[in-house]
Amino acid sequence: MSTENGIHYHEENQHPEQVGETPKASPDSITPEPAPAQDEQGQPTENLTPEEKLKDAEEQIAELKDQYLRKAAEFENFRKRMNREKQEAIDFANQSLLLDLIPIIDDFERAIKAADASQKAVTDFTVFYEGISMIEKRLSSQLENKWGLKRYDSTGEPFDPNRHEAIMMEKSPDINEPVVKEDFIKGYSLKDRIVRSAKVKVLMPEHPGTGREPEKANRNEDAGSAENPS
Repeated sequence: MSTENGIHYHEENQHPEQVGETPKASPDSITPEPAPAQDEQGQPTENLTPEEKLKDAEEQIAELKDQYLRKAAEFENFRKRMNREKQEAIDFANQSLLLDLIPIIDDFERAIKAADASQKAVTDFTVFYEGISMIEKRLSSQLENKWGLKRYDSTGEPFDPNRHEAIMMEKSPDINEPVVKEDFIKGYSLKDRIVRSAKVKVLMPEHPGTGREPEKANRNEDAGSAENPS
């Protein structure tokens, strides 16, 4: 602390660079001024007349409209192409299956021509029958091994409404549960899923309710016990 003319003051808090100088702002504290708006030619819009500003806005609107129309046309073409490819996939989904069936149809055609030429002779009919049987086996084997379409037999099996469709019924005293007696039209499954139920004749028990009478009697006994408790 110094004393001059009776005045006391501190010197250690005074720095030459702070005395009489204005504090400088840091570069981070400076906010950049927004760039002036420009038209398509790069000219500041502040210098444009109202008519020029309107013309510039109309040109921008026209450009945006043209871009929108182009995008809409591209999307419409894409949608049409996808629909066309989807329809083609549906139309030709069974092409491989049909190509496998064509040779078998050719076999049928050759067998029919052979039958017409045989004039229904006994020996020729036997050959014709064997040929038709061979074609049927070939077709069934082709569908089962390559496409998973399997034909199943139902004769002698317990009646299952999920696999069988009863078109005739006959009562029998020798059975306790419905059983398929005759298989009129074969059933088919596609990869373990039933696609056509077999049309069958079913044997039905003569007394289908015999197995339920004891249960009914037991329920009556239980009811009587409840009414007359010991």
